Amino acid sequence: MSRPLLPFPPGCVVARLVRREKRFFVHVLIDGKPDVAHTNNTGSMLGLLRPGAPVLLSPAQNPDRKLRWTLELVWCGGASGEGRGFWAGVNTSTPNRMLEAAFRAGRLPWTAGYTAFSREKKRGESRLDGLFEGPGLPRLWVECKNVTMSEDDVALFPDAVSDRGLKHLGTLKDIVSSGERAAMFYCVQRPDARCFGPADMIDPAYAAGLYDAVAHGVEVYAHLADLSVEGIGLRSEWLRLVGGEPPAARGATAPLDPLFGGNDSPQTPSVWEG
Repeated sequence: MSRPLLPFPPGCVVARLVRREKRFFVHVLIDGKPDVAHTNNTGSMLGLLRPGAPVLLSPAQNPDRKLRWTLELVWCGGASGEGRGFWAGVNTSTPNRMLEAAFRAGRLPWTAGYTAFSREKKRGESRLDGLFEGPGLPRLWVECKNVTMSEDDVALFPDAVSDRGLKHLGTLKDIVSSGERAAMFYCVQRPDARCFGPADMIDPAYAAGLYDAVAHGVEVYAHLADLSVEGIGLRSEWLRLVGGEPPAARGATAPLDPLFGGNDSPQTPSVWEG
């Protein structure tokens, strides 16, 4: 893996997962000692939270925060670190940060020609995660989502009912009807997916809303992230949408490969603590 676009801060530790409590608290063992970490992931993290699994924790940047640690990655594989496996990224702030970092690094072909990026811009009754602008180009509005669930090689979103996500799809449709571009950026934070689709078994309304949005011109870009204990990168190609194809983006290339773009052999982490 090349230098990550989003390196983790110094002081991260690999711990062991004990259990999740309520929504925002994760009990862990650090060097065998119990502690509690914060998670900002409000989804179910279905299939990830296995007791004993290694997890990567980053130190809080605010020294006054009550909980010292933030949950970043969960290891999917043998609890002892033996055999094949991979990291899955569960920090839901990562996609927003990755959108900007990948754009500035030239990793998003579908933003070719755009020169300016703004965060958290309001459009109608919604606040969308990103806005791209460029000379002679229609404005491009983007909403970001984190993807941690996969089944039969298909990355799936959401892992819990998402009324807010459905509302954003409606906003993106309205943007397209006004003559501007609108896109969903799904940051797939696990390497075992070969294509992407909505989790209709969990949220059929969101699934129907996504396909309807695509039919009305909303673009869908699901990019695989590269994850390690050093940080997170992003592959420039995007995954094929199951059941539909994203509209051809102005200035963008077609997906290079709906499978893996590179670094396609997940490795066992070399550092274990706890």
